Amino acid sequence: MEDYRRIADRLAEEILSGRLKAGERLPPQRVFARRRRIAGSTAGRVYAELVRRGLVVGEVGRGTFVRAAPVPSGRALAEAVSDAPVNLELNYPVLEGQSELLAAGLAPLLRTDVLGEATRTVSATGTAAAREAVAGLLAGPGWRPAPERLLFAGNARQAIAGALASVVRPGGRVGVEALTHPLVKEIAGRIGSTLVPLATDEEGLLPDAVAAAHRAAPLSAVYVQPTLHNPTSVTMGDGRKRELAALIRELDLPVVEDRIWSFLRRDDVPFASYAPERVHVVDGLSKRVVPGLTLGFLVVPEGRVEDVAGALWSGGWTAGRFALEAGTRWIRDGTVDRLVEGKRTDAVRRQRLVAEILGGFAVRADPCAYYAWWELPGAWRADTFTAAALAHGIAITPGPAFAVGPNGAPDAVRLGIGSVSMVVLGRALRTLRDVARSDPRARPPRPP
Repeated sequence: MEDYRRIADRLAEEILSGRLKAGERLPPQRVFARRRRIAGSTAGRVYAELVRRGLVVGEVGRGTFVRAAPVPSGRALAEAVSDAPVNLELNYPVLEGQSELLAAGLAPLLRTDVLGEATRTVSATGTAAAREAVAGLLAGPGWRPAPERLLFAGNARQAIAGALASVVRPGGRVGVEALTHPLVKEIAGRIGSTLVPLATDEEGLLPDAVAAAHRAAPLSAVYVQPTLHNPTSVTMGDGRKRELAALIRELDLPVVEDRIWSFLRRDDVPFASYAPERVHVVDGLSKRVVPGLTLGFLVVPEGRVEDVAGALWSGGWTAGRFALEAGTRWIRDGTVDRLVEGKRTDAVRRQRLVAEILGGFAVRADPCAYYAWWELPGAWRADTFTAAALAHGIAITPGPAFAVGPNGAPDAVRLGIGSVSMVVLGRALRTLRDVARSDPRARPPRPP
């Protein structure tokens, strides 16, 4: 019997070459199986593999469709990058004057008497100075991580990979919000784990959903974004955090808490403060500072330093010494704090623009977040709208990219609003508004 991956490879080639067009519907699995003379279960695995690669999306009651913007091969642990003139997929906020501010902190590292030390190798535990600086940076109301339980990765994505690899064996099941960051799906594929979608509500992850999934088949871990969930920007309240923490203790489950965007909310209390013995906290500098020279942070439960450090080392995910030294200096000299304050103000201004232009549409966004979740109107499908936006030179992320599993893909899109100027953002939002008001059955007009 022909291996399902070979069949998936041939279909992937047709999609990437353009022979299968964006938005084109694939035949039902039973029809595909009959045409290819393969078993129905093999056809299901082929379609699941294409979904995993980000090339197609399954929609309940509609079928399986070619994505408008297929994921390039090998992107795995990288943020989406489009060639469109206006990129609202990429979401790394940069402030005016940021480079000059960062340069001042780097200058001392370039002295010949310092550079040699700054370019030596370093272990996952970093340096004592780095651990103290980051512990202070991450401290919040009622919670300050112990410096001795801090580890460093090349970036936050690698920190997530290291944390999950340390607690999940190949074939293990990881519970995640039903909508989760596409990178987590890629990470799960790399470490050989299966993601289990968990239901959420207006306060985030539902404890009952965790319990039900664990009863169905034991979970190995839970990955959760309790603060400014990406893409919906939902933040858990205190009561939900306490309820979830109690359940996590009862089930004896390890948790990976993603706090990449939490710096935008003042006085946010980490979920880890409610269950510090179970929770691995992931954070980093890429959003706070700059993506090209960054660090990932991992705060691990007591007694787990050696295991998680080993996972980071074996995966090749440890931090570079130069980035570690640069990050430490930026934290200690106040550069990071100044950038955080500037980005908090900037995010609020951008959300006001979103509300002004897209008012009247079903847009979900926290006033301090750098992204918005837009539930599309009328007959628009996520991939069709994404293709129409791309025809106008605007790259956005279709909702199905965040959905876990082949079904339940929402007709929504995520708008990353932090990586373009306010003028460009306003122009792009007005264009998207006009597209949304048009008839999706008509061919979208190209801009002059």
